[in-house]
Amino acid sequence: MESQTHSGGGPHLRGSSITLEKITCPTVVETRRTKIVCTLGPACWQVEQLEKLIDAGMSIARFNFSHGDHEGHLACLNRLRTAAANRNQPVAVMLDTKGPEIRTGFFANGETKIKLIKDDAIVLTTDYSFKGDSHKLACSYSALPTSVAPGQNILVADGSVVLKVLSCDPSAGEVICRILNSATIGERKNMNLPGVVVDLPTLTAKDIDDIQNWGIKHNVDFIAASFVRKQSDVEKIREVLGSAGAHIKIICKIENLEGVQNYMDILKSTDGIMVARGDLGMEIPPEKVFLAQKYMIREANIVGKPVVTATQMLESMVTNPRPTRAECSDVANAVLDGSDCVMLSGETANGDYPTDAVQIMARICCEAEGAINMDSLYQAVRNSTLHKFGFLTTSESIASSAVKTAIDVRAKAIIVCSESGNTARQVAKFRPGMPVLVLTTKIATARQCYGWLKGCTSKYIGDLPIDTWQEETEKIIRDTIVEWKAAGKVAEGETVVVVHGHSANVGATNTMKIEYA
Repeated sequence: MESQTHSGGGPHLRGSSITLEKITCPTVVETRRTKIVCTLGPACWQVEQLEKLIDAGMSIARFNFSHGDHEGHLACLNRLRTAAANRNQPVAVMLDTKGPEIRTGFFANGETKIKLIKDDAIVLTTDYSFKGDSHKLACSYSALPTSVAPGQNILVADGSVVLKVLSCDPSAGEVICRILNSATIGERKNMNLPGVVVDLPTLTAKDIDDIQNWGIKHNVDFIAASFVRKQSDVEKIREVLGSAGAHIKIICKIENLEGVQNYMDILKSTDGIMVARGDLGMEIPPEKVFLAQKYMIREANIVGKPVVTATQMLESMVTNPRPTRAECSDVANAVLDGSDCVMLSGETANGDYPTDAVQIMARICCEAEGAINMDSLYQAVRNSTLHKFGFLTTSESIASSAVKTAIDVRAKAIIVCSESGNTARQVAKFRPGMPVLVLTTKIATARQCYGWLKGCTSKYIGDLPIDTWQEETEKIIRDTIVEWKAAGKVAEGETVVVVHGHSANVGATNTMKIEYA
């Protein structure tokens, strides 16, 4: 959130909308606009447990393909879809690829753990068949001796061990390091090479198989692609998806310095972004991660592409019923930065309190959103877009006008009729403060809009005949407003802004009007 400008002059300190009443009043979770991604796992993958997560606020279910097999994931997917049908919510599905990785090897003599001692020397060998010990370890990255240089650091086991490179011997396939801290590690631990341009494919053979033979086959909605480093990576993913998976949205996970450096090019090609702070925090200095987060979120907001902030958001809730205050602030700041979605990983997959974690995250999102002046945010998005590009596209202009009209007439809601979801995405970009309902004839669009578009819910209305499309759409809009009146969501005479385009021209928004309840 930027400093706020008031009519009384220049910018003022932010937070002027926060009052004592906001601090002391109950949280109204029904107003939440930020979406929640939940990673599925043993702690939550039964139908009853999944229903609780949906009730608590899950809009995207993440399937982590670093673990499990196709058969196990399919059984979980079937249970998820049963739970979503039971709750009548179009919960979206995300396939998160395992991606390329660098790992240490196995140990000799049947050992499962080894002790590394500070200041000892250790040799890393690219012979992955070598069974290691505390003096020599195998590394899965064959180009290690030519990729690192003396003085560089290598991080092992999520950064719990730091090795400083002393010398490299490419002919022997070895790197000699000094251990900078004592630690005990197990086999096959991940390794990070900060600042190194790693020569590994973004999609491994396993990733391609997972996408083509599970993701496309079972109609997932999103591919979260691990370790995306350049624009050509996105093009490769689209090639793998092909025409059969063209409807699937690509979320690029930015996890290292190369990805950050090429971020603007990646952003042009991707459908959305995930700020994957776990590996990113080892690939760039940890004190820089919050800057990278704000930079990536802002740029995604300007081009209207949804962004997910992820990793360790409520990590302590894996074992504790309440988060730390720092974790609450982290979630809140991600919302204030402009995140469309926030994500839970181990908290829901294998934690002791999966439902509580979603409930608490939902409440934090609500409170953070309550600290934002939505009218000013609309103007900030519009001004930032104009400043960057000098103009709005036709669809952006109509979406912007719709949100501005809704603000001016104090509309109770916006209804968007959208085939592809593009119109809804453009409306969500301008951050309307009122609820947005997306009406669509495509079930995949309904799930995607519900899953990751900030402030949007969706309704699948089925196929409509081309020759009576206009009449049928008008009737559905009128019926929706009547339902809202009966439920007390709008009162007689209150306004609803409607945005839609003709189905014969998908993605081309051409109408905005005001309806009265």
